[in-house]
Amino acid sequence: MLKQFKTLQDLCLAFGDNQVAIDHFRAIRWKNGEFCPHCGHDKIYTLKRKNIYRCAQCHTNFSITVGTIFENSKLPLRVWFGAIWLLTNHPKGIASTTLARDLGITQKSAWFVLHRLRHAARTQSFNAPLTGKVEIDETYVGGRDYNRHAEKKKGGRGGLGSGKTPVIGAIERKGDVVASVMPQGIGWPEAQGFVDAVVSPKAELLVTDAHPAYAAIYGYPQHEVVNHHIGEYKKGDAHTNSIESVWALLKRQIVGTHHWVSPKHLQQYVSEMAWRMNRRAMTAEERANAIFTAVEGRLTYKALIA
Repeated sequence: MLKQFKTLQDLCLAFGDNQVAIDHFRAIRWKNGEFCPHCGHDKIYTLKRKNIYRCAQCHTNFSITVGTIFENSKLPLRVWFGAIWLLTNHPKGIASTTLARDLGITQKSAWFVLHRLRHAARTQSFNAPLTGKVEIDETYVGGRDYNRHAEKKKGGRGGLGSGKTPVIGAIERKGDVVASVMPQGIGWPEAQGFVDAVVSPKAELLVTDAHPAYAAIYGYPQHEVVNHHIGEYKKGDAHTNSIESVWALLKRQIVGTHHWVSPKHLQQYVSEMAWRMNRRAMTAEERANAIFTAVEGRLTYKALIA
């Protein structure tokens, strides 16, 4: 059974001993029965060496963290659990420098820990097409052109021409958020593909602004457009206020918390924001436990920086 902790202090008290954290994770990972992470066989032997097991079929020795985001980490699990709490319960995320200071680890380790946790949440943020009143919009992430050195100025006020990275997103009012980085830009093919992937054709309402990429979207007769260029921000029930609030949160997360995010890793930060948004109705302990139950799949440092 998952431990219950309403505050970070509760978590620290619950996992003051690392063996308690290991036992807790073992109960989570093997809640439906023991299995070998190498071959999947369900007959496991416990060895005399503490916290080491052997598969009866492939005869491989392993620990409970093999095949998870915790594999080969030298950090105690209780430190990982503290990182999970901090990441899942700060609305604008947490910087690696801050996490390093809070947990007493190096900034490089904290950066890797955060990316492993984002990796755990990557497939848990969006699982079904949006069906209610859905808003679609795009934003552009990157530094302002006038802050760049003269030789690095791009010109233009937004989009790829300004050196910024476009992100397209959708939100179902009072429902889920899904967002995707579009490094190649947002034209009609990208917009149509994104809408087809995340919005049900039977959605109650689809609202966009007057961006040319959305003008030719087909298959959604319920599509409404609000034209911000002529001062139109609401037309009956059609508006994009909800998705614009999502972009405001993303910008605060990047500008206020991380200060700068590379285009290479931007999708991970966007997905982290969406993961928290999609669990905004949960309690703090529920969000932390949601990560505890989604840690399958290892991310190596080599793959991260490739």
